[in-house]
Amino acid sequence: MINRKFKSILITGISGSGGSYLAEYVCKNFPKIKVHGISRWHVNSTNKNLSKIAKKIFLHECDLIDYSSIHNTLKKSKPDAIFHLASHANVRASFETPLSVMNNNINGTANLLQAIKDLKIDPIIQICSTSEVYGNVDKKYVPIKENCPLSPASPYALSKVSQDLLGDVYFKNYGLKVIRTRMFTYLNPKRADLFATSFARQVALIEKGHQKILYHGNLNSIRTIIDIEDAMSSYWIAATKGRIGEVYNIGGNKIIKVGEFLKILKKLAKTKIVSKVDKKLLRPTDVTLQIPNLSKFKKHTGWKPNVSFETSLKNLLDYCRSNLTV
Repeated sequence: MINRKFKSILITGISGSGGSYLAEYVCKNFPKIKVHGISRWHVNSTNKNLSKIAKKIFLHECDLIDYSSIHNTLKKSKPDAIFHLASHANVRASFETPLSVMNNNINGTANLLQAIKDLKIDPIIQICSTSEVYGNVDKKYVPIKENCPLSPASPYALSKVSQDLLGDVYFKNYGLKVIRTRMFTYLNPKRADLFATSFARQVALIEKGHQKILYHGNLNSIRTIIDIEDAMSSYWIAATKGRIGEVYNIGGNKIIKVGEFLKILKKLAKTKIVSKVDKKLLRPTDVTLQIPNLSKFKKHTGWKPNVSFETSLKNLLDYCRSNLTV
């Protein structure tokens, strides 16, 4: 089985929730590896998300929309592996600002790949995509395999399809060492716009008396859940053990309806939780059935999720209670 070794890596979007968790994972488990990260100028979340590892990483202010900026950053960092996580990632917000989301996500990825090509460097490039690329899948394709037709249902999903396919084009035509991963639902305590984190944060606010009602959107969507630690380990395993040119679905084993997830959180709450639908949280088009087939990724890499759903849920709620902001 493949087992690549890296001396230096670059994480785009390192100051975001996923990027910062990945940086923490690498610093904790592979302390000898140099971790470079790209963060936009004047990003407010940078100090908070990277506070635990600020002295262990090399941070580069860079905007992927500016080709010269990413070109210069790659020349300085000279990474063996690149984890491309930088994206506008709020699905619901993408319906309000579609052009901004698509411009950022598509052109930023194109600039990154073209700069790698122009510099003639040879890193492993992991394009971190999403299950949203599949859209509303016909039940005959469930569990979803990697060859399931792509049918994006939002501007965000469309931009991620473009990122995904850009990676494939640069692999096939220019020989870039691209590996694509499509992550299904994961519990990310730092991302308040995800349904799970939003629910947990509202529970914490209600427990402290800062809010009376928990507001939610569509509760009928069916998802699989994976813990943030397992999600980050899967990214690492994909880069070190995945096959170049391949695309992999990544997700958890727990299958649950969003409404059932909310019921479990209510039971864990320290006070009674009253919930109500907020029409502003409903998407014009929602993706309602996301269950992945993980056999390809497991076969190629030997990876499997290790954190139980119960532990993951407890950690999410504890984080929201400990980091409560009003």
